[in-house]
Amino acid sequence: MVISDDFPIEEAAQGFAAMGSEARLQVLQTLVKAGLGGLTVGDIQARSGMPASTLAHHLRFLASAGLIEQEKDGRSVISRAAYDRLEALASFILKECCTDETEGECQ
Repeated sequence: MVISDDFPIEEAAQGFAAMGSEARLQVLQTLVKAGLGGLTVGDIQARSGMPASTLAHHLRFLASAGLIEQEKDGRSVISRAAYDRLEALASFILKECCTDETEGECQ
């Protein structure tokens, strides 16, 4: 995904809503920490301590919002953070930082 000024607010809302649960945020942070190599579901489960069925639900939710990417590797599924999408969301929320301020700079 290309970061642009015309990132639709609906897409941003969907992305932020997907991060609106402590459990999903924990899964997403786990994948961000793992880096580009990603993690298998078993690895995410081991790191998060989340039950498999709950984890599967949260992974589906994050994938449908485009925050993670999943790839089949033999019998395993590798999940990765969608860094481009996460950067687009950060850019969206910060793009007008401090535009109404008349003095000083954005901290």
